[in-house]
Amino acid sequence: MFVIAGVTGHVGGVAARALLAQKQPIKVIVRDAAKGKAWSDSGAEVAVGALDDASFLASTLKGATGFFVLLPGDLRAGDFYGAQRKQSDAIASGVKQSGVPHVVLLSSVGADLAEGNGPIKGLHQLENALRATGTKLSAIRASYFAENIGNSIVPAKQMGIYPNFSPSQDFALPMIATKDIGALVARTLVSPPAKSETIDLGGPAYSPKQLAEKLGAAVGKPLQIIDVPPAAHVSTLVQAGMSQEVAGIYAEMFAGFASGKIVPKGDRSETGTTTIDEVLREIVV
Repeated sequence: MFVIAGVTGHVGGVAARALLAQKQPIKVIVRDAAKGKAWSDSGAEVAVGALDDASFLASTLKGATGFFVLLPGDLRAGDFYGAQRKQSDAIASGVKQSGVPHVVLLSSVGADLAEGNGPIKGLHQLENALRATGTKLSAIRASYFAENIGNSIVPAKQMGIYPNFSPSQDFALPMIATKDIGALVARTLVSPPAKSETIDLGGPAYSPKQLAEKLGAAVGKPLQIIDVPPAAHVSTLVQAGMSQEVAGIYAEMFAGFASGKIVPKGDRSETGTTTIDEVLREIVV
């Protein structure tokens, strides 16, 4: 039995459907019982609870062969890092109490760093907390999500612009589609490694110039790239709706990518094949 968190999102949902297609027994975790009905109709067991509830996780994971988990970031939390720590502690406690032998974690490039990586800091803490439980950990350190381009759809459609937080318009980053991550999660659960490992998962690399061209083609208009200098990152993110605290945290991550501090450092690497054009066809309506 595999237990899957995050099934209402892209990665967990892809992993769960892939396992069901292989006739693997799964149990999905949902916060809302109504959202579990479609999964129970598909043949999955459903557990209703939260990832910050260690007792719930311990009972849910008891007897499981493997567990997929992620660390959802609450952008509305008054204490972003504090909320991450609370959830990480609960997840690790539930894993330790249950004795589940293998955990697949959706981590991130940069999770090797204890500081200077913005929201990825919580994944550094969770990776280490899970290793300390004695479980076998497969930490999938994904590169920048291709679906993040969706944050630029509204300014593209309404103002004809593409905001660029990178140091130059030619600065290319590998981008990974969530369906490629979910597929790797399913494969890793079914065929676990001999020992704990970190897996760098990248995809095709794109520069802001290329992304603006591709998004412009998808929305049907040429886009002007608006370079946002580092000094304006926080204020621009606050204008977009983030709190001052969270904006500062994400600005730190942008700076980490720009400086070359946040780079792949896993035990091995894999590469997804889904292109940004395929992602745009799914998210631009």
